[in-house]
Amino acid sequence: MKTVLSLAALAATTASFAIAAPAAAKTGDPVVVSDNLTIDPIIDGTLRWEHVDQDDLGLDADALTFRMRAGAEATIHNLSFLAEAESTLAIVDNYNDTIPGNNGYLGAEPYSVVADPQNVELNRLQASYKGKGLKVTLGRQRIILDDARFVGNVGWRQNEQTFDAVRGEAKFGPLSLDATYSISQRTIFGIDSPNEHFDGDLILVNATVDAKPVKIVGFAYLLDYDTRIAFSSKTFGAMATGKLPLGDAVTLDFKLRYATQQDFELNPVDYSAEYIDAELGVSVAGFGLKAGYEELGSDDGVAAFQTPLATAHAFNGWADLFLTTPATGLRDYFGAASAKIGDAGPFKGVGATVIYHEFKSDFGSIDYGHEWDAIMTFKLGGYPFLLKYANYTAKNFGTDTEKLWLQVSFSY
Repeated sequence: MKTVLSLAALAATTASFAIAAPAAAKTGDPVVVSDNLTIDPIIDGTLRWEHVDQDDLGLDADALTFRMRAGAEATIHNLSFLAEAESTLAIVDNYNDTIPGNNGYLGAEPYSVVADPQNVELNRLQASYKGKGLKVTLGRQRIILDDARFVGNVGWRQNEQTFDAVRGEAKFGPLSLDATYSISQRTIFGIDSPNEHFDGDLILVNATVDAKPVKIVGFAYLLDYDTRIAFSSKTFGAMATGKLPLGDAVTLDFKLRYATQQDFELNPVDYSAEYIDAELGVSVAGFGLKAGYEELGSDDGVAAFQTPLATAHAFNGWADLFLTTPATGLRDYFGAASAKIGDAGPFKGVGATVIYHEFKSDFGSIDYGHEWDAIMTFKLGGYPFLLKYANYTAKNFGTDTEKLWLQVSFSY
């Protein structure tokens, strides 16, 4: 598969835009309207170029998209009201943004998929009450639990995932409780897709004990979809994370997580599967190494552990071959190396990470393939930039896939 060479021109154009523009203002304090009323404006945007090259799957895709969110949060005493609109514009539209779904929404564009459809929507509309150790939020809202492995906002994509829900959060010393009842998962697929939202009864419960330096989380997720019944499930599990200082410049961090999942309510498939996640990392003076193993188990190849509410792009490779777990399950053996490089001329706060994944099935001894991922972040002209790359080599699953991104964002 050919190496992507079209980055340089776009990088130069985007960098010129960033340097010519005034320095981005930092998110400031809310505007004080009166003794009892403050208003906090919400303005942020992301300009991204994404290139996708997949063997034997249509034409290479090039997407230049711009996402903008704008709104405000007004706070009166213990009450707050937030409204936020979100829009995505395709400046270069050489990509398939019609996401395949259960209703056969395939579109006719001959390119590889980039999951950033043009879209204008109400992203959030919520009311909140916040008291001592207590917060209740009602309405369309962003929900990210833990590291977003099971529940997240799919924050990498331009269109954000939100939920129509009521959420309660309470904190009692080291104990935190978080419970949500949602009637609708508002997806990233856009207003023109039949999969714009998935309705049902979604119950999300977390309990956390922060016993420094170790944090322990117990969770239960009960998903009863009205139409997406193949993903109706009940999941119960626990996680332990921690950072242990081993000296002035050395830190050891770890994560251990286990969960079980079964079919729930109208799901036509009777299955039971396990989830295992184990990670160990060490950082020394700005350099880091990490090794890990993640398993999304299979019930004898009939069905596998699924995470339909997750920010799945952050796990199992950035080429996105495993957003839905194959019926034979997934075992992901991975290692990462990272470095905080610091300032280099006009590039401020440079950091880089390289990750390697080896993918195998949980059932049937299938060698799926392997993937290399890399990312570099820095600030230029006061704006955060991101350069990101993924290269998946297929063996017995999917197809060779190469992706490249260049992104700049701002927030006020």
